[in-house]
Amino acid sequence: MRDVLVVQNSRSGGPGRWGGWLEEAGLRLDVVHAYDGEPVPDRLRHDAMIMLGGGYLPGDDDRAPWLAPTRKLVAEALAAEVPLFGICLGGQMIAEVAGGEVTADAGAPENGSLPVTIRPEAADDPLFHDLPGVVPAIEHHVDAITALPPGAVWLAETARCPYQAFRVGGRAWGVQFHPEVPPGRIREWRADGFDPDEVYARAVADEPVSAPIWREVALRFAGLV
Repeated sequence: MRDVLVVQNSRSGGPGRWGGWLEEAGLRLDVVHAYDGEPVPDRLRHDAMIMLGGGYLPGDDDRAPWLAPTRKLVAEALAAEVPLFGICLGGQMIAEVAGGEVTADAGAPENGSLPVTIRPEAADDPLFHDLPGVVPAIEHHVDAITALPPGAVWLAETARCPYQAFRVGGRAWGVQFHPEVPPGRIREWRADGFDPDEVYARAVADEPVSAPIWREVALRFAGLV
């Protein structure tokens, strides 16, 4: 059985439904609760890695001291082409480690289920190929990637935050949105300026469309592992 290292950065920010989908595909998840002081490994010995979201910038080492050793693991995965998937903060970390830029409070905040446009470059991507042209995805961020790494393939965008999904090399993906989050978790988020009932209702309405698509992406990732 293949092992996947999962770095969790907040108490409520677990692997969610992605964890269930990956286990359904036969993978075993090794979840490190880094926010609670559990140390991340000193080197990457797993068959794949997933870096989850959290309320930090990738270099917020003073607030989250586990980010520095996690960046080292991301760099190892990129160098060795170990399958790697980063969500929100995780996607930002992949971008920054690979030479891109992340900016605090960049543009307009995104919260709740929003239409994400799949770009033409995704046509031959191992994870994003043959997806519908627009897919609902749950967002929750104010920080954003403002420059992709050199050579990265730009896969998806929104009007407010262009760099929603990208690939570095052949086996590393970063997304700004949250494919692992079901609508119920939105109730746990604080997002000033948004009507929580409206945001939740939109996510529930989009769920029958979005969930099967992000499940397929998760299973494709598992297939690479």
